[in-house]
Amino acid sequence: MNILHIYKDYPPILGGIENHIKVLAEGQAARGHAVTVLVANPAGGQTTSNTENSVRVVRAGRLGTIASTPLSIALPRWLMRERPDVAHLHFPYPFGDVAHALFGRARRTVITYHSDIVRQKSLLRLYAPFLRRSLARADRIIATSPQYVTTSPFLASHVDKCTVVPYGIDIACFAAADPTQVAQIRARYGRPLILFVGQLRYYKGVEYLIRAMPQVAGCALVIGSETTTRLAELEQIAQAVGVADRVLFLGEKGSELSAFYHACDVFVLPSVERSEAFGIVQIEAMAAGKPVVCTELGTGTTYINQDGVTGLVVPPRDPAALAAAINRLLTDADLRRRLGQAAQERAQREFSYQIMVERVMQVYQLVLSC
Repeated sequence: MNILHIYKDYPPILGGIENHIKVLAEGQAARGHAVTVLVANPAGGQTTSNTENSVRVVRAGRLGTIASTPLSIALPRWLMRERPDVAHLHFPYPFGDVAHALFGRARRTVITYHSDIVRQKSLLRLYAPFLRRSLARADRIIATSPQYVTTSPFLASHVDKCTVVPYGIDIACFAAADPTQVAQIRARYGRPLILFVGQLRYYKGVEYLIRAMPQVAGCALVIGSETTTRLAELEQIAQAVGVADRVLFLGEKGSELSAFYHACDVFVLPSVERSEAFGIVQIEAMAAGKPVVCTELGTGTTYINQDGVTGLVVPPRDPAALAAAINRLLTDADLRRRLGQAAQERAQREFSYQIMVERVMQVYQLVLSC
């Protein structure tokens, strides 16, 4: 099968969607399919085409970026050359959507609807009519959780053509860790340990974790990167509420990340906006056998983490509720073990990348058989 993925960026650009496309494309290529990923070149105006882990990656020359949307004259030209069996669009990327509608030559079109457009309100007002037409014309829409199908204002009217395919990860990467590294982390930071992993963007709600920490006996480790300004804001909040010595910003951790998951007692994802459409980091923590505390956003966060089964769920923007949930887990070792074991079993059963690739290929086969 000839498969074309269309999005704005691809690794080494960091991001949940970018990494998902990489895992999916490489998994499809490993099955013998011809896979191309078409994105905009972050380096500027030159178009490059390279084979990376058996995937052809075309980075079309970029003119500039408006409202987080890369613009490229070369990208439509490449679309006119391609004749894929399936064009797989990854939303939101308005320019790629429009370019595919005008110049795409695929036999069938599949859209993965990763997230509503939340912050760029002016862009959404302009783009919404075209988005509705694109969803109506798509042969199939992939949503990453049942919750997103029913709560998205754009997907609710297309339930009949939506298929839920959750994100998948390499479970084995997080199921085990170097015991020496784990012991060193615990010795360095003490116990109990509360862990957050993710880019420190506005919708992640890290400030609410910080504001919960005066009521929690333990140390919160924050792993992830962001602008100097955002980091300074969070550090100022920690100083103001008196927990600067117990909320530590560690930056990126790379190969050590699995050890941090295994060293922690509780993993927390305190997100506050629908921009947190899924929360893949929860799967990583669950694969390590850790219970999760997350917020109810009407998105995939609570599809992954089931309240009372794999962890606890609290309202967003509520430091007191967040602290109470963390403390409940920290003070009840049996509950922590039970939820952690169920979390690991759920991660293995539902969220491996192998299962994800198989489910996506079934969607392709469905649309091509029609």
